[in-house]
Amino acid sequence: METQRIDPVNCSVARALAVVGERWSLLIVREALDGARRFGEFRARLGMASNLLATRLDTLVAAGVMRRVPYQEPGDRQRFEYHLTEQGQDLRPTLVALLEWGDKYLADPQGPSVIVRHRPADDDTTCEEPVKVVLECAAGHTHLPPEAVYRAPGPGARFLDTARGPVRS
Repeated sequence: METQRIDPVNCSVARALAVVGERWSLLIVREALDGARRFGEFRARLGMASNLLATRLDTLVAAGVMRRVPYQEPGDRQRFEYHLTEQGQDLRPTLVALLEWGDKYLADPQGPSVIVRHRPADDDTTCEEPVKVVLECAAGHTHLPPEAVYRAPGPGARFLDTARGPVRS
């Protein structure tokens, strides 16, 4: 008996990569998470061409990852700041996970260039411990080995019929 395969075209990973999969897009989000708001700040921090930066910012705005907020300095024309939306803020764990992977496999021999640390909201508390991404199931189990995690069909799954192609459920 053949097992049904989930149609790989109907995939949230592919959809996410269509928005943030280009190298500069996640770097722009990284800088926004670190406080960059204005075009010139992004350009100076990233050293990228203005036309490419404008295109990537437009893409992130159109996708709902960022929003444009107008501002005007005295004597200047109106310009825009770029603020992360909730959708953009929710990319932080993704960036931390990529950073962890990069630190493990690609860091300089001296070690990582950046360590993400915990800054508690309560001013009376100090922590400053390194932050890490943890996979956790809905029952609260953590430290899941790779073989304990698998992909299962979700409510929006489409299945492939190996003889006829995609099948809608």
